[in-house]
Order: sequence, then C-alpha cells, then structure tokens
Amino acid sequence: MGEPVFYLGTHEPGWLARFSVPLFVSRRRLARCVRLPRAAGRWSLDSGGFTELQLYGAWTVPARAYVAEVRRIAEEVGGLVWAAPQDWMCEPIVIAGGRIGPVTFAGTGLSVPEHQRRTVENYLELRARAPELPFIPVLQGWKRDDYLRCWALYEAAGVRLERESVVGVGSVCRREQTGQAQSIFEALRPLKLHGFGLKLRGLERSAHLLASADSMAWSKGAAQRGNLCGQAHPRGGRSCANCPRWALTWRAQVLDRLQGSPQQRLFGRAA
Repeated sequence: MGEPVFYLGTHEPGWLARFSVPLFVSRRRLARCVRLPRAAGRWSLDSGGFTELQLYGAWTVPARAYVAEVRRIAEEVGGLVWAAPQDWMCEPIVIAGGRIGPVTFAGTGLSVPEHQRRTVENYLELRARAPELPFIPVLQGWKRDDYLRCWALYEAAGVRLERESVVGVGSVCRREQTGQAQSIFEALRPLKLHGFGLKLRGLERSAHLLASADSMAWSKGAAQRGNLCGQAHPRGGRSCANCPRWALTWRAQVLDRLQGSPQQRLFGRAA
C-alpha cells in the first residue's frame, strides 16, 4: 500500500483551482456550478449521499443522471482520483428519522441489509454504465459484522474488494470516541480503506489502518469557535467555517499531530 492520503473536505468548489493539497468536494456543490474550476491537484468526489438521505429519505438522483454529472465533472475539472457511489448510510437516525439538534432526518424506513443491498447494486450499475469513471465500492453497515456481510455481497456479485485501489467505509464518522470505527477498520483488513468524515480522534486511532481519509472537522469546529485565523474574512464572515487560511492551518496541525503518534503508518506531509 502506498503512502496514505489525507483529503481536506471543503464545500467551496473554487478551492479546487486555488490549492494543490488533496481535497474532498461534494457533487451537490459542483453540480450547481455553471462553470467548473480546473483542479490544481488531486481530489476525490463525495456523492452527497448523507445529505440526500437526510433530506429526502431516498436518493432523488437517478443513477444515469449521477453518471452524467460525474462524467462532466471529471472531464472539466480534471485531477479526479475517485468518486463515491450513491451509497446508503446505515446510521439509525438515517433509517428511523428524527432530529439531531436543529437537523431533521426524513428517515428511509428500511433496514440495514436493504441499505447494503442498494449500495452494492448502485455500485454495479454505475460501473456498468460508466466503466471509464473511477467509482469506488463502499462498505456500509452499523455493527462490525454488518460490514463483513456487505463485503460478502460484493463477493457474491463478483467484485473482489482485495483488488480494488480503495474501498470506502461509511457510517463510521460519529463513532470515533468509542473505538468502534477502529474495530470496524481492523475487521476489514487487508482492504485498502477510505474512512469517510473522520475527526481528529478517529484519525489518531485509525490512520495506520487506512489508505485515505477525509475530514471537514475544521469547518464544523470553526463555526462554533468563531474567528481562528486572526484575519478579516470576505463578506464579513465572523467565523472561519469557510476560511481557507484556517482550513490549511488546521490541516497542517493535524498532520503534525499524526506524525507524533506512536502508530507506524500515518498520513505523510505531502498527502
């Protein structure tokens, strides 16, 4: 396995043209752009699935439309390493619906096995429709054994995950403090894993188990803590939630902290 890659999550598509560090950008943001930026470095595409299921309780974008969007993005932006499929997250709140603070979840009303089946079927459809596009398989579940069963679904469909350059692991970003995410990653060895939406605690626990990870924790933290970069923001913003200076500073701090970890395989300075 090569050196792990740390993708800085951003909801600002324009950063693709401004920064060469690896970025993670949502399709929901890029799809709104009349004119897409040209990437200055490598990056990967988030499908926006969590927001899709949170708002609607289902995917409202047909697979053929998603393929068309990703094809346009890949051709016009360039530098795309991989794109997430239209997977189905398995958090209980996503399935049952409800509220977390001010955020309302519509609820899918389905089961974890059904979410897994739809995740695998979507990957197969995307691959069949556009074999030239870099869609990756994603494992979904809630308990550790759920992910192993999802792995078996791919095997049954003829997809050898051990041969894939990267395999996404979903529904882990809110369980880092308990060590559940690390347990799941360990169970999925020797796959080359991507951890979606990890925070610093999760990165510290699991960086040695991953081929890559992404995080937007810099933005969420800044929204609560105000101005962290010490400089004025465009349009008078009071916090650093959209601030590139703070995002890059935070990224450097995270990589420095990970380099000081006792784990042996960590995200390098260039990643």
